[in-house]
Amino acid sequence: MTNVKTPADTPLSPVAGVDTVLLAAPRGFCAGVEMAIKALAWMVRAFEAPVYCYHEIVHNQLVVKRFEESGVIFVDDIADVPAGRPIMLSAHGSAPEVVAAARAQGGYVVDAVCPLVTKVHHEVKTRAAKGYQIVYIGHEGHEEAVGTMAVAPDHIHRVESRDEVAALPQLEQPVALLTQTTLSHRERADILEATKERFPDLWQPGRSDLCFATTNRQAALMEIAPRCEAMVVIGSANSSNTNALAELAREAGCPEVYRINGPDELPDRLPAVVGVTAGASAPEDLVRSVIDRLAPSDGVEEVRVTEEDEYFPPPRNLRELLGAIDAATLLTFGGTNRAALDDRSIDASDVLETLAGPTP
Repeated sequence: MTNVKTPADTPLSPVAGVDTVLLAAPRGFCAGVEMAIKALAWMVRAFEAPVYCYHEIVHNQLVVKRFEESGVIFVDDIADVPAGRPIMLSAHGSAPEVVAAARAQGGYVVDAVCPLVTKVHHEVKTRAAKGYQIVYIGHEGHEEAVGTMAVAPDHIHRVESRDEVAALPQLEQPVALLTQTTLSHRERADILEATKERFPDLWQPGRSDLCFATTNRQAALMEIAPRCEAMVVIGSANSSNTNALAELAREAGCPEVYRINGPDELPDRLPAVVGVTAGASAPEDLVRSVIDRLAPSDGVEEVRVTEEDEYFPPPRNLRELLGAIDAATLLTFGGTNRAALDDRSIDASDVLETLAGPTP
């Protein structure tokens, strides 16, 4: 993993030339990322170190670094987890055999898969059981795509371009179309059109597989893009939805587009009007640190296109564990820490900032 400086690591000189920042809203953490980060934070507090996590919990270098500093070890193979140690499975979703292997090694397992990814997994299983062949729009090697394809590998064909659709074999069975949740509408639309041309009777879900948060962040970017002389997209290079935002900004005609991990990667000078947004795995304190370095002389204008109030609760078995800990605290010490259970009122960005401190 490339080293990334946290906001407080190094004082940075202000970027020259910036008068106004147009700040897109919504931006940053989505409901699935909020759930996964808080769930892993609760595990860090509930178990002695190390806690293991299969793959990066989310695709953001700063988030991963903060958890590593709190005793989390990220692995790409369940075999690397010592028997009996607690494991979290990442928000992107895991192959069925990975989930089975994690449970078989005997430790406490929390599957933090985003519910929207679970919906796609369920649809793959259902369509495959009904005899469909599935055309799946997804990026090669992305954890979400790998996990989804593993649900029914004999029934699924991954594509990410018109040429790959054209190269598909002639499918005699009925054909269904499903999509990686973090793609942009534009990259999905072109491939969808090509797939419908090849398979006119194509089945699609009644509601798009694309994540509502991904869609909202793209809409917010498009709202500010016509006014921007440069666009800064905050997020890691392995974040699919972050890359989609950067590409969308280019397609919208922004003269300068920068995908950055943090404020240290900003150029020394930028034009007068700069747009700022953040991928769904980027914490809000990282956004603040970028704006601090941009130092706009005329301030920040937040441009909001919609409100988000979606909430995904922690996985059931983790809620039960937290409830047991809460009850034990009440019986033993005559008090309780209800804040751990009332996680809806707590922002994941705040949880990250306080990992080394008292329980939020």
